[in-house]
Amino acid sequence: MKKRVIVGMSGGVDSSVTALLLKNQGFDVIGLFMKNWEEKNGGVCTSQQDYEDVCRVCQTIKIPYYSVNFAKEYYDKVFSYFIESYKNGRTPNPDVLCNKEIKFDLFLKKALELGADFIATGHYAKKVEKDGKFYLKKAFDKSKDQSYFLNQLNQTQLSYAMFPLGDMKKDDVRKIARENNLITANKKDSTGICFIGERNFREFLHNYLPFQEGEIRLMSNNKVVGRHCGLMFYTLGQRRGLGIGGLADGNGERFFVAKKDLENNILYVSQGEDDFLFSKGLVAENFNWIPEKRETPFECFAKFRYRQPDQEVIVSPTENGIKVDFKKPQKAVTEGQFVVLYDNEENCLGGGEITEVIR
Repeated sequence: MKKRVIVGMSGGVDSSVTALLLKNQGFDVIGLFMKNWEEKNGGVCTSQQDYEDVCRVCQTIKIPYYSVNFAKEYYDKVFSYFIESYKNGRTPNPDVLCNKEIKFDLFLKKALELGADFIATGHYAKKVEKDGKFYLKKAFDKSKDQSYFLNQLNQTQLSYAMFPLGDMKKDDVRKIARENNLITANKKDSTGICFIGERNFREFLHNYLPFQEGEIRLMSNNKVVGRHCGLMFYTLGQRRGLGIGGLADGNGERFFVAKKDLENNILYVSQGEDDFLFSKGLVAENFNWIPEKRETPFECFAKFRYRQPDQEVIVSPTENGIKVDFKKPQKAVTEGQFVVLYDNEENCLGGGEITEVIR
């Protein structure tokens, strides 16, 4: 009997080719489209067009397809966290939580109800089983690797997961889509917030968070150099969109966001890459260990944001998470983002939300 695989279909080229490859490999493939955002929640949602693309792809490759609405669960489990993080001055990464709570939890449960042996997604990552444990590894195409966003997966979730694009390059994926007349072959990649899509970010947040304009001050001498439009719109290390012109007594270098003072509603900036932007370590709570929990300090590599080159670190497990010491000072490490650890074999050891930056 064929193994049944439920593919998370987003309406993009990656999930389309994922379904096609698995069908050609002889699996019993079913497409499942998740609607996780309602238009009434604000902004322009592309879910109707995406679902139509899913329908056409599934008809082309001759597989059945269904849709499921997780909009309420997404709002409660992911979007509320997203808004609360911004309210508290952090810069969240909703894609990580979406994978944990929606794609590999609710979606997995629904797939199992449909008789699935496995679930598959269009993520660029690899899964390897060794000695009874499942390992999450970086993709072959390092420029597209998405293991960072999968750092919260556990052994059970990984045991059911399939990542058919893990050994492929994006250009090859699009080529396969064109050769098989898939409507999504030339569809551009989604770059917006997970399931919410692309939109004017400031206008979007205005619908959910009160904002108050305030002063922009220099970190070095507390001098007022401008006005900000709401602290939630800025992140540590940000250079663009500050609206600060040249200063008569400045050094000519660009300004960076160095600190957010929520209590007094002040945005602090520094000019040039000075010490205010750098840190020597961090603390992450509720760390998710993927293959196994470590109990003693060890050296490995880490990313503090997506697409960042691996950085050498020393990790000390704590009762509720980890403390990470950097071998070299790191720029613009931001609370609310995730620290993700890797060993020298490109295995993802796990990840956790950054709750404190050590300066």
